[in-house]
Amino acid sequence: MTIKFNQLPRKSLGLFPTPLAELNHFAQYLKGPRILIKRDDLTGLALGGNKTRKLEFLIADALKQGCDTIITAGAAQSNHCCQTAAAAAKYGLDCHLALGGKAPDTLAGNLLLDDLLGAEIHWTGAFRKGETISDIVTKLTQEGYKPYVIPYGGSNEIGALGFIEAIKELQMQLDLLDIQISHIIFPTSSGGTHAGMIIGKSIFAKNDFKVMGIGIDKGEAGDIPFDEHILSLANSTAEKLKIDIKYTLEDIIVNNEYLGDGYGVVGDLERRAIRLLAETEGILVDPVYTGRAMGGLISMIEKGELSTKDIVLFWHTGGSPALFPYSEEIIKGDSGENQ
Repeated sequence: MTIKFNQLPRKSLGLFPTPLAELNHFAQYLKGPRILIKRDDLTGLALGGNKTRKLEFLIADALKQGCDTIITAGAAQSNHCCQTAAAAAKYGLDCHLALGGKAPDTLAGNLLLDDLLGAEIHWTGAFRKGETISDIVTKLTQEGYKPYVIPYGGSNEIGALGFIEAIKELQMQLDLLDIQISHIIFPTSSGGTHAGMIIGKSIFAKNDFKVMGIGIDKGEAGDIPFDEHILSLANSTAEKLKIDIKYTLEDIIVNNEYLGDGYGVVGDLERRAIRLLAETEGILVDPVYTGRAMGGLISMIEKGELSTKDIVLFWHTGGSPALFPYSEEIIKGDSGENQ
């Protein structure tokens, strides 16, 4: 089965392939499986992140439709919003961001980058998933703009294309190293990365590994269970590409054991993961997504759910600028004594 991605509308935004590295010291400390890391924090758009892959297809679709303005939504420290602002700037598009919360006294982390990239911020209080975007669309349309809405996390059938292609990229790297992985572990929140990986595995993988998302947000999909949301997106994306595959819930693995006290609430799990990876490998993960997912991976190893026979790939989705505004929460209660 071949998907001709070069025939789909796409605009260059990232530096691909992103590095595939081995976490030798980190794995040695944990005394568990062999661990690889896919460095999508190094995609090269602003300060990097996995959303660059989705945005290559989403920005292309916006330009194809003749749009001049991009609108998307997220939390105040959303890496997706920051990368969207950078992508819009690169292609000469205006960018409006609907961010949850209220304006802070000082700009830091991704919010500082949003400002530097020229995005216009709309503070939306309790709403961080695009609930108020229709009002922004109406206002901009009345003013003569032609807006293009990118959904929360870039997670629709177009955005998911980026991670179908990502699995193709990964398989080529694994072939060169002659490695067969047993798991891909990553933070899952809006569903597009997860759905794309599921489809990409069906098309490009040469062995049967588990695609396991670590849940980040208790209310990811709204009124339906999150695994059903991912399933629906995977099937609608496959249908869009005319791929003759029908996925079931058995194909969707979401581990919701590490939700902690909620979205963006830093706990001991995240603090330990951030410091341990930094001290053993010099790699930074963020406190909201990758820190929580890495904390989940550490816990799974220590509970014996992953063995020395496994070869685990951790997909680093970016977000490290959020370390700075969360500095007090990260340091709180953290003695730094991991070794």
